[in-house]
Amino acid sequence: MMEKINNFVMPFLPPEAKLRLMFADEASFGRISEPAYCWCPAGIRPTVPCHRVREYVYAFGAVDPVYGDSQFIIAPNCNTAWMSEFLKVLSAAYPNDYLLVCLDNAGWHKAKALFIPHNITLFYLPPYTPEMNVIEPIWKEVRNYGFKNTLFNSLSYVVDRLATSLISLSQNAILSICSRKWIQSIL
Repeated sequence: MMEKINNFVMPFLPPEAKLRLMFADEASFGRISEPAYCWCPAGIRPTVPCHRVREYVYAFGAVDPVYGDSQFIIAPNCNTAWMSEFLKVLSAAYPNDYLLVCLDNAGWHKAKALFIPHNITLFYLPPYTPEMNVIEPIWKEVRNYGFKNTLFNSLSYVVDRLATSLISLSQNAILSICSRKWIQSIL
């Protein structure tokens, strides 16, 4: 059966399928910390813990700014192999939908060895335009509420906090952070 979505014919979509526009990116989270502003009573200078241990994990994520859906994985590295793994997880999360995934121009997003599942098409933002990728504010939100002025004794604590922060993002929170009028106007 053929389904016509915004003048784009997709003959392989079942009737219940959605054509989803998703924005994907990755960010590093680690034990290195930077002091951030915090409140304290007048006349008292706050003491904020800080250390410079360079251990990181990476969060790969994709958000749907129309429905508020999201998918994330936490990986030890940021490379083509882990990007392929993330695309497999994303594809499996929406097996009956077709995903148009918008990305920046990172090398692992365009690598020849990248595995792209059958229900995903990748397209790329113009160079030097991170403000067009609506997932970018998600990373800021996670850092502000999960990592601000915090020391982690090991990388496993970072992974736990990151997982908790990502799981706590509701559909409404994602919509409030990622929805844009220009996206809504084209759909």
